[in-house]
Formats: sequence, C-alpha cells, structure tokens
Amino acid sequence: MATARKGRELFTILETSADAESGTPCDSHDSPLNLSADHVKWFEIPYRKPDSDEEGDGVREEVEEEEEEEEVVVEEDDDDDAENGFTSSAAAAAEETADAANLITGGGCNIILVTGSNGIKHDEEEYAEDCYYSTSTNCSDATSHDSDIDFSDVEEEEEEQRRSLFSLGDDLDEDCTAPDFWGEPDQVISIEPFCAVSGPQHSLGDDADTRDYFRILFPDSLFEHMVEQTNNYALYRQRRSGKSDPHWHPTDVREMRAYVGLNILMGINQLPDTGMYWASDIFIGNAGFKKTMTARRFEKLTQYLQLCDRESEPVRGERGYDGLFKIRPLLDVVENTMWDAYAPNRCLTVDRCAVATKGRFSSTQYMPSKPLKKGLTVWMLCDSRSGYCHRAKIYVGKAGGDESAAFLGYRVVTSLVRGLEGQYHHLFMDSFFTSVPLLQRLLRDGLYACGPTHPGRKGYPEVLRPRNVGKLSQGEFYQCQRGNLVATVTRDAKTVSCLSTNSAPGIVGISPDRRQQHETDGEGESDSMDSTSLSFGVPRPLPLLLYQENMRGVDLCDQLRECYQVGRPCKKWWRYFLWFYVNLCIVNAYIVLRESRGGSPPAGFNGKQFTQRHFRVRLAQQLIGDYQGARGMERAARKRHADSPIEYGHRLERMSERSRRCRNCTNKGLRHESVFGCKICNVHLCRGGCFSEFHK
Repeated sequence: MATARKGRELFTILETSADAESGTPCDSHDSPLNLSADHVKWFEIPYRKPDSDEEGDGVREEVEEEEEEEEVVVEEDDDDDAENGFTSSAAAAAEETADAANLITGGGCNIILVTGSNGIKHDEEEYAEDCYYSTSTNCSDATSHDSDIDFSDVEEEEEEQRRSLFSLGDDLDEDCTAPDFWGEPDQVISIEPFCAVSGPQHSLGDDADTRDYFRILFPDSLFEHMVEQTNNYALYRQRRSGKSDPHWHPTDVREMRAYVGLNILMGINQLPDTGMYWASDIFIGNAGFKKTMTARRFEKLTQYLQLCDRESEPVRGERGYDGLFKIRPLLDVVENTMWDAYAPNRCLTVDRCAVATKGRFSSTQYMPSKPLKKGLTVWMLCDSRSGYCHRAKIYVGKAGGDESAAFLGYRVVTSLVRGLEGQYHHLFMDSFFTSVPLLQRLLRDGLYACGPTHPGRKGYPEVLRPRNVGKLSQGEFYQCQRGNLVATVTRDAKTVSCLSTNSAPGIVGISPDRRQQHETDGEGESDSMDSTSLSFGVPRPLPLLLYQENMRGVDLCDQLRECYQVGRPCKKWWRYFLWFYVNLCIVNAYIVLRESRGGSPPAGFNGKQFTQRHFRVRLAQQLIGDYQGARGMERAARKRHADSPIEYGHRLERMSERSRRCRNCTNKGLRHESVFGCKICNVHLCRGGCFSEFHK
C-alpha cells in the first residue's frame, strides 16, 4: 500500500454536464441521484492502470449530454485520441474548473487498485461500456400491505426468523470474506428505474378538514377501543381494591376525543404543571380547559386510561408473552394505517430516534450521537424529502444475549422494508445498520442502499481498513468494487468508510459552502449532516453526496414531532409510546394534507400560511367540538345508597375529636361545626339533614 501511494499519479479531471441531474424531488422519475447542479459540481475521474509502462497509456472518458433521454453516457476514445491529448472542449472545461481541480489534485483523489492474485482483472473494452442511470415513466401499482413483524412477537416466530437469518448470514459472510471477493473499481453498475406508485393514498375531497386527515391515520375505532378498555380497567381497579371510586363514572367517545384534544393543546400551550391549566389566576388558567372538563375529571381519565385487557395479560415467562402487550392494539392499527396512507417514494431513510422519558425503564438506551442522549429507542423508516414515517418499530431489548450490533441492524432494516421488494427503492442509513451482508440481501431483493459503515465489520475490504490505507489527505479517497457493491474510504472532516449499491465509482462532486447551501435549500428544510463529520467545499465521492442529500428523513420527522409534544410525563413506560404514536399520526396527517392540497390550507382558514401549529390547533378544536363535561356528574356520583354501602361507601361517621365547619352549611353561608362527616368525601357534615342534602 505504501508503495502504491508513493508512485500515484494525478488523474485527469473532466467536468461533466450539470444539466443531466436536475433538481427534482425525490420521487421524480427523471433523476435517481436526487442531486441538482445547484448543490453539486460534478467531476469524472477516469480509471487508470498503475502498471502501465507507456507514458500515454490510459483511458480518457468524454461525457456527452443527451437532453431527450436524460442520460449521461461515458464513451471511450480511440488510442490515437488519447495520445494526442484533450480535445478543445474538454480542455476548456478543465480550465474553467481549475480551482476545483486544485482541490482534488491537492488531496490526491485516487481510486485504489486491487492488484495481485486476489484482484479481479477487466479488459479495457469491458470498462469502456456505457455506465448510466436509466429512467422510465411506466409505473405500476406494486405496493404491498403485508404486516411487519415486531421485535417482541412470540418466541416461535422469532426463533424461526433467527434460524433463517443466521443461515443467510453465514452464506453471505462466506462470500464477502473470500480473497477474490473485491476487485478493481472499473465495473459497470446497473440501476433499475423506480417504478412504483408513490405519494398520498386516500379518497378525501377538497372539502376535507384536519380531522378527516387525522382519521386516516388514527381511526375512530381506536377511540372506541380506548373507551371500552378504560371503563373496564376502572372497574378492574375498584374490584381489586375492594372499594369504589366516588369520583369516577364511565367515559364515552366524545369525552375521550376531548381528552386527547386537550393533550394536544398542552403541547402548544406548555405549562409546568397540569393543574395550572385550571388555575383561578386569569393569567395562568385556561378558560377553554375549564369549560371542557374539570381538573379532577382530567386526572381520573389519566389515571384509568388503558389500551388493553389487563385481566388477560400474560405474565413474563408464559406462552404468548408480549413485551408490548399494553399497546399492542394501538400498534396493530396504526402501523397498517401509516403504511396504507402514503405509498413510499424512491428515496427512504432508516434511522433511530429517541423518546424522552422521566422514569427509569429497562429498555432505555444511551445514544451520544443524538440530540436526545437518553431515551426509549424507536427504529423508523421515513421519506427522505417530506419526513413522512412509513413504519416505526419499538426496541424492547436484545432478543438474545449474543446478538451483535451488526445482526441487530440487519434484522431492523429487513423488518422495516418488508413489502418493498422488487420496487427499486433507494435506502439511506447510518453506520449502525450498514454492512456488506445487509446490502447484498437488499440488492437481491431489488433495493439499493447507501451509508457509512464501521471499517472493522466482516466483509469490508481489507485494503481499505485504516491500518492499510494510512493517513489520508482531505478529499483523497480509495474504492473497491464487487458488481453494484462499492466500498469507499475517504478523508473529509474525518476518515469515513462507506458502502453503496446505487452509485458508480470514480464520480466526484463538490458541494458549495454553508452560506450557498442555505440559499439553495428550500424553506423548512435543513441540512441533516453533522458539521463535525462533513465539511463544505471539499470534493467527495458520489456515495457521500447521496448520503448527505438524502439522509434526512428521520431528522425531518423528529423536527416536526419535537416542536409540540403530546401528553404529560408519567411513571408508566407505555404511556410515552401511546403519545408518541398519537404525535406521529398528527405529523403524518399534516404531511398528507400538505401534499394532497399542494400547500393550500383547508377551507375556512384565513391565515397567510398553514403551518403545523395551525394544523394542531385546528385538529384539537375539532376533536373537542362542543363537548362540555357536566360539572354535576361528580357530585351526583356522591349520592348515598344505603342498601349497597360496599359499592358506594358513603356513610355518616365520626371524623375526628375536634369539630370543624360543616361543608353543607358553609355552602349556604351558615356557620355550624360538627365532629361527624363523610370519610369518602373527606368533609365534615352536621348530623341532621346536611349529610343527605350534600350528597344529592
């Protein structure tokens, strides 16, 4: 390796036509790269054999633009043209990009050549074949609605999946670790066109409002299920305690919708304590909250809120135990609605997000690279442009004690992309997931992928590992190839190792500086790359440019979700996931509305711009509607039934040795004291008619 680096030659740099890659959205059929000329300046680095003795021996590629077919075709000139030097157009292009060329040549941007007995030799005629990205406008409705397997399914399914996955992993590892697996980066790659229906999938008309779009993701059947299980759980708790709750009465669907609406508004109008929304202070208390329901009723709904039948919950160790049993009914519905409401676009992002918690839970993870360092982990599959979340998986712990990070990442990605086989989507993921066996599996299933990886993982080229590459200059990179699978190591702000199956080797682009980047980005979009890992104005190979442009889907979803939280902190872990999915449905509904209406607000909105905040306020108001909780319901529940004292528990008895004011007389403006009263209501009452009058 040291010898090869000492004798390296500077490569010829030809600027390609930038119009071939237009700045179209991710789901466009015109450009699978999704990189515009405004963001990237393109260069082609021809491959050159290092063992050639002739001074003019090399392959020069000339890039021609064909606007009708929207293709970039690389043609090989004759040997006579190569000896005579550049053509006038190529020389002019090279002269115009002298500054960029200096950056590349200064960094020594070479392509690594794997030579010797382990290398794969290709003649020049094979290398000179056209390498292009073909596109097509023929789309077929090939979406799939198969239900995905969660990580906490029954042991039989998980064990069967583990056996099949280990057998597949053994075969792939045996191939990718073979001595002759990796070869020279001079092979032609083949990218099939994306040909699947994408975008919002619903039948709502122009008169649809925010609640109609939210109902697509969070149907009314879920509210009915929440009402049923909440009422059952309240009775279950009272039977276990042996006494009734005087402040509880069964809820209904209207009240449950109003309760969820208040929780949505709490994320917009944030106060430190829940009781402050019902405070008597005019500067703190909220009149709308007081009008909808009392603070005690809100607390009771929060206390008994439930999603499952707790009496039939299996205990840990029993057959059929599910770690997510408490929210399983919600997951079964929401996962299907999120998948059906929006057909995935071409470029997708796989990443993990953290759910902030206030308690200590066994599945909490520490993630130093995330803005939220500690929390409950959720794996997400999101659209790279809009941020729509197609699928989310909750991490409940390792399935086995010997499970490695590479195996976990393999299992996560294959579970998230189930149903996308053969549709030629482009997946972008971080180094936790990316591995050679995973990209081989995805490529076999008709899915392309790209992302950084750990150079020490099994299957990564030995010649590209840090101990063999040595210290690189900024912008310098080396590559190996196996068919569509390309391994890259480069030096940006730091050394980055990358694997990809959707980008040809030898293509380099230069991103503008940060100021120009913000000028070209659209409003509401942000650069998803960390400034500590990638710098601006530095030439980098195509896989990193694709990663930088498209690894933003989960970040966009998190930005929309974290702006306005839903629900309040509690001591029950499953409540965090309940409000997480409610919040996720709100974000997805907002994205569906925005794309379905082309940015125009729903009817009746008078503002200039319909933002997510307007969507949430409007949704909460429509969920609450004209509901007003009857304040007399709680007092009516205190009514005494002498024939069933165990069920209701109200009776007149001695409260203390010291007399206190009668509550019923105080309400009438009188002053009488008594040592008797009702312990259930915790009030002192006179022995006369005050007890019965107070409980009416």
